[in-house]
Amino acid sequence: MDPNILLAIIGGGALAVGLVLGKFIFARNTEKKIEEAEIKADTILKEAELRAETVKKEKEVEAKERFVQLKAAHEKELLEKNKKLNETENRIRQKEQSISQKEGNLDKQLKDNDSIKENLNRQLEQVNQRKVELDKKQEEHVRRLEKIANLSAEDARNQLIESLKQEAETRALALQQEIIEDAKQKAGKEARKIIIQTIQRTAAEQAIENTITVFHLESDEIKGQIIGREGRNIRAIEAATGVDLIVDDTPEAILLSSFDPLRREIARLSLQRLVADGRIHPARIEEVVEKTRRQIEEQVMEIGERTVIELGIHGLHKELIRMVGRMRFRSSYGQNLLMHSRETANLCATMAAELGLNPKLAKRAGLLHDIGKVPDEESELSHALLGAKLAEKYGETPAVVNAIAAHHDEVEMQFVISPIIQACDAISGARPGARREIMQQYLQRIKDLENLAMNYNGVEKAYAIQAGRELRVIVEADKVSDQDSDKLSFEIAQKIQTEMTFPGQIKVTVIREKRAVNVAR
Repeated sequence: MDPNILLAIIGGGALAVGLVLGKFIFARNTEKKIEEAEIKADTILKEAELRAETVKKEKEVEAKERFVQLKAAHEKELLEKNKKLNETENRIRQKEQSISQKEGNLDKQLKDNDSIKENLNRQLEQVNQRKVELDKKQEEHVRRLEKIANLSAEDARNQLIESLKQEAETRALALQQEIIEDAKQKAGKEARKIIIQTIQRTAAEQAIENTITVFHLESDEIKGQIIGREGRNIRAIEAATGVDLIVDDTPEAILLSSFDPLRREIARLSLQRLVADGRIHPARIEEVVEKTRRQIEEQVMEIGERTVIELGIHGLHKELIRMVGRMRFRSSYGQNLLMHSRETANLCATMAAELGLNPKLAKRAGLLHDIGKVPDEESELSHALLGAKLAEKYGETPAVVNAIAAHHDEVEMQFVISPIIQACDAISGARPGARREIMQQYLQRIKDLENLAMNYNGVEKAYAIQAGRELRVIVEADKVSDQDSDKLSFEIAQKIQTEMTFPGQIKVTVIREKRAVNVAR
């Protein structure tokens, strides 16, 4: 026979024997455990019975002792009661004797009292009659009053209570109004005091920036090299930098013109390197401009890091730090944006400290409030909303995000620091010498803004307020409906956006009011 088959048979037999033995051993162990459990259960039952018997005996002993104590107390109480009864009986006997002696006297007194009692009864009858008469008169009086006043007694009581209640409410409202007016006056004085102190404590230098940079040359011969053959070099520079180069009769100078200070700085540094190197041709120009642009980006990051370190602001995202550095090359009406933001941050910290708020949080929001003006890509959003979106994207707190978004009243202010940021932004921009705009240009811009609104049908009046940041348009109620008002506001805003140049943003408010006036003669 095959050994493998033999081994399989032997293994199968061994397995069967093992299973039988295992089952037998398991059954024996199970029976043994059952017997042990039964013995243990009997032991527990016996112990419980013994314990119950012991407890029963203890309770019987306690009950007997309690019965003996109660019996003794009851017997003692009975003895005391019997003693008191005996004393009471003796007193009663003595009183009976005295009463029997007084009976004779009482008979005589009763006869006298009968006459007195009759008199009292007559007086009581008279009193009752008078009381009935008074009740009738009172009821008749009440009915007369109700008839005269056309009110029941309950209604009169309710009216009295209501009048007293209204008088109390009127006095309370008057007192409340006085308290509110007093608080407003004190709050106004305190607010002016805090703002004045904040302005006085912040001294910031103002530097007006121009839209033109003058690049000085050693000699006029270099102008020809910069212009190049048929002007190819100057076209290459303008295409690479986005800056207009003005080469005129000004000796030893070239004008770089652009509204973007960052582009002007790149163009200035690129020209400086090209002139120093001497090799000026389109390929070299593109190489130098690209290298300068990378250097400026590094410089922007250094400016941002230095700014946040000087202001003591920590944990700012790297992209936000880079945007802070880009502010150095951005201006608004000649006011450098980084200087404006730093000044706003310091003003916010000072004002927040005076008001008992968190100065670090206020300083952070003040520095970042205009980051929407230096985006990497153009956006249709206003700079306040765009700045709030960027701050939220890079992990700033809701208080900072709301302060950025609300500093031009585009969204509702939800945190205490939001109005502080708005006030300090206005203070920094309104400081003497901070911004530059020719008065005639400003007046012309305001006039153009009002005339633009007056060209629409149904417009009665138009007023530019808040230094041209808001346009109030008053329409004729008979010609313009509520739905037309919404449409008119949108159309005016779109036309301003496409046809006018203005700083910041302009809010268009259309007011429609219907008045019905009659005169009584």
